[in-house]
Amino acid sequence: MTRPPTTATGALRPDVLNARRIVVKVGSSSLTTAVGGLDSDRVDALVDVLARTRAAGTEIVLVSSGAIAAGLAPLGLAERPQDLAGQQAAACVGQGLLVARYTASFARYGLRVGQVLLTADDIGRRAQYRNAYRALTKVLSMGAVPIVNENDTVATSEIRFGDNDRLAALVSHLVRADLLVLLSDIDGLYDGDPRRPGAQRLKDIRGQQDLVGVELGDAGSSGVGTGGMKTKVEAARIATGAGVPVVLTAARHAADALAGRETGTLFHRTGDRNSDHLLWLEHASSPRGTVQLTADAVQALMQGRGALPATGVTRVAGQFVAGDPVELLDEEGRVVARGLASIAFQELSLLRGRSGREVVHQDDLVLLPAAARGGLPSQLRRQVSVRVLPAREFAARDAGGPGFG
Repeated sequence: MTRPPTTATGALRPDVLNARRIVVKVGSSSLTTAVGGLDSDRVDALVDVLARTRAAGTEIVLVSSGAIAAGLAPLGLAERPQDLAGQQAAACVGQGLLVARYTASFARYGLRVGQVLLTADDIGRRAQYRNAYRALTKVLSMGAVPIVNENDTVATSEIRFGDNDRLAALVSHLVRADLLVLLSDIDGLYDGDPRRPGAQRLKDIRGQQDLVGVELGDAGSSGVGTGGMKTKVEAARIATGAGVPVVLTAARHAADALAGRETGTLFHRTGDRNSDHLLWLEHASSPRGTVQLTADAVQALMQGRGALPATGVTRVAGQFVAGDPVELLDEEGRVVARGLASIAFQELSLLRGRSGREVVHQDDLVLLPAAARGGLPSQLRRQVSVRVLPAREFAARDAGGPGFG
């Protein structure tokens, strides 16, 4: 693969240059016209960049928004519908147009595309997860480009990812990607509103400490998308925490981003690749109840001292059963961790404070980072209740292949 020379903007980014499988997410505003139809020139410009990257030997998974936005003009809608049924109708019309346009554009380079529509259930449930993994990896192995989108036509408010930024972060982990590139209409993360004089673009984010004091905006002014800088930063937190670096930049700078040049903002990896069931537990699950702990029990969790016993429980709320996700609270009611309950609500209510019975197994427990413990915006919290088996049961019942273990 021929690498571009170092430019005046600085040295090339090794995380980008070494990536052999990249997930690229593009937002609705980067693909559509002001009135809601697909902009063929914008689609072709993006495909030109992706096709060159693919020809150089790098696998590409494209997570593309735009189905709802593409359906607005054909349906005579002046703006994005606010009701779920209207959004589903627009997606029903627009998704076919979106994939047809990508198919024609990639065909100019002799590349085929494959459509993959996902709901949150497909990430949260074991069987669907395995099927999604197999489909995506098979499409890649056969030389095609997967085009991933949330299945807006059938997704309900209870099972939506909320935004394709979040979906892209989860897909990057699902396909074992080396890099996630988030393309938007803004050329990076700024320390304030980029429209204000004096706002500075942040070139590197190495951890939560670099985000202190940064103002994060909501959805853009185009009105055709649902995301904003909040969702992109949250997606970056999900991906980097799982060992996947993230580049955030404008779609017009896609070529520079994929060439490793210092465009946009680079979020450096902050953790290692985690097991899939823990990734789901932290970022895609919706707790069915809460378990409040003593100070000693919280300290034991933080220090990784094994499973949580019922003796450390002071209060229980919710109607959960064994295997449901629950939030673990400290004495002040702050969320410190999330886990899969080993005991149903009714039984735990009787055992709390006086039994050594295991409440959450250590393999089914994830400590939440400070940003999550402080409370994420409501639109970033998943609203679906998905039942999963604990990791140790998955290993026994469904050995082999990718999994949540």
